[in-house]
Amino acid sequence: MPAVLFESGEHRCVVFNDLVRGDDGVQANQFLIQHGKANALLDPGGALLYNPLVLALSNYLKPADLDYVICSHQDPDIVGSIDKWLLYSQARIVCSELWGRFVPHVVPGYMQHTGQDRYLLVSDRGGEVALGDTCLYLVPGHFMHSVGNLGVYDPVSQILFSGDIGASLVPSGEAYRTIEDDFEAHMPRMRGFHRRYMTTNKVLRLWVEMVREISPAMIVPQHGFPLAGQAMKDFLAWLEGLECGVDLLTSADYQPWKSWKNRAGGI
Repeated sequence: MPAVLFESGEHRCVVFNDLVRGDDGVQANQFLIQHGKANALLDPGGALLYNPLVLALSNYLKPADLDYVICSHQDPDIVGSIDKWLLYSQARIVCSELWGRFVPHVVPGYMQHTGQDRYLLVSDRGGEVALGDTCLYLVPGHFMHSVGNLGVYDPVSQILFSGDIGASLVPSGEAYRTIEDDFEAHMPRMRGFHRRYMTTNKVLRLWVEMVREISPAMIVPQHGFPLAGQAMKDFLAWLEGLECGVDLLTSADYQPWKSWKNRAGGI
């Protein structure tokens, strides 16, 4: 079921969660931001989600009315359905310029009207896209799971859509809700993911510094539950001190298999 994260006047932010069937894939959230007649879809998901998402979106808009599809990074659960959005809408695809040469690889060569004019590529420093008489800000999150990663800050709702940063592993069927307190109880759902998929504590600290300057009302990740209030502050403090990725590696992680050493001949 979709949930409205924010609604005031002509501005609305909607999350579509739990569209993945059972254990078919990792649960992921998709987001729609509407301002008047302007519409942006964030992190639309893979081919697995295209039909369920189109049905869920039908209460809010037709695909033909979509202005932007914004992709935080290049993973299949983000960009795997891009060919369909290019085919069935006139939307521009917004992504990091680093991935602008790779995302087209999921688009069949025979499809027409999928050239460079359909892509809006964002520099490493971020940027903005107009949404009616307001805009959405693309903010850096590089090396926080992806080498070219962009969050989306909506200044009207004051929501930071953070991609995989802040992700929590939530089982299918659990009701979507905002974590506002008791971060310690929620943190175990986040710890393993962030320790493995974030690159190094250095970038975590840089990102946290940036987010505190932005001062969002809510951080909303692509996986799991959003964070607000004291829980959001506690999350930032936890992330700032987290060792992860290359911080945790030692020579023991780069050892050949014992069977290789015992093999008499070649592979």
